[in-house]
Amino acid sequence: MNHVVTLQDAVTAFADWKEPTSAELDAIEQEMPLILADVDLLDAQIVTLDRTPTELDERRLRRARRRVLAERAALANRTTTVSLPGGAA
Repeated sequence: MNHVVTLQDAVTAFADWKEPTSAELDAIEQEMPLILADVDLLDAQIVTLDRTPTELDERRLRRARRRVLAERAALANRTTTVSLPGGAA
């Protein structure tokens, strides 16, 4: 019998340097509204996978899509204003 052995470190190895940095945690927190909007959109899409969407389902999908687009625009505006140093010349 042949044994399969990996030559790399375990994927779930725990080390101090493998923890997310403060900057990464801040970026995740800044993106959280978009992440939650994406989750709502996925929930709305999953509901309609096995049936024909009703009018209520279609409204829920449209609302979720609009929320995702709004959160993407808001995130793009926040990251643009944060990453540009200085002011108008």
